[in-house]
Amino acid sequence: MELPSLEQKRQQFDEFFRIKHPIKVNLRELDADFALPSAEQLVEQMPYAFRIASEMSALEVAALRPLRNLSEHAADLVTFLNHQSRKIDLMMSYILHEQMRQDEQFVSHSFGGGGIVLCSPRAIPVGQQCELRLFLEEEAAAVFCYGEVIACEPVADQYHISLFFNRLREEDQELLVRASLHLQTLQLRKRAKQRSESE
Repeated sequence: MELPSLEQKRQQFDEFFRIKHPIKVNLRELDADFALPSAEQLVEQMPYAFRIASEMSALEVAALRPLRNLSEHAADLVTFLNHQSRKIDLMMSYILHEQMRQDEQFVSHSFGGGGIVLCSPRAIPVGQQCELRLFLEEEAAAVFCYGEVIACEPVADQYHISLFFNRLREEDQELLVRASLHLQTLQLRKRAKQRSESE
């Protein structure tokens, strides 16, 4: 199977909406002879906390969806279940926070379903393969994947490192897409509120 070119990777990177938002990311550069795992091997290499975080996120979405159709009489039940869900989210956030490696920590400039742009104090060469751990605190979720540097641009006193996700589970890609759209909604509401308060 022919591997995609750098230009094709950049096109795939740009196909997805990206939101400008800071999230914590662990990045570990991999050796030049590193062989990307298959989709099945990716799950096996994934830390257990990331596996259960992903499953819990999917279960929560599936469980809360039918509640939206309940009548007003079930409003108290919906509120109770949302509070329970929030408690689980807080515990999951704590567990995921324990997975964070302080010595490999970066902050994103923007992210989406196709890749992420990191702020870095140093340049990372194009083509560099990396192991990534993305921590989405607002969503109480985390993603374990592999990425490849497709651009490294100097910006002020740092670099913007663009990484294309070259090994990412489909459900984690969906989670990143949902998270980016959810965060955009929150940003738009905040802007609308600020505009109405300034009028």
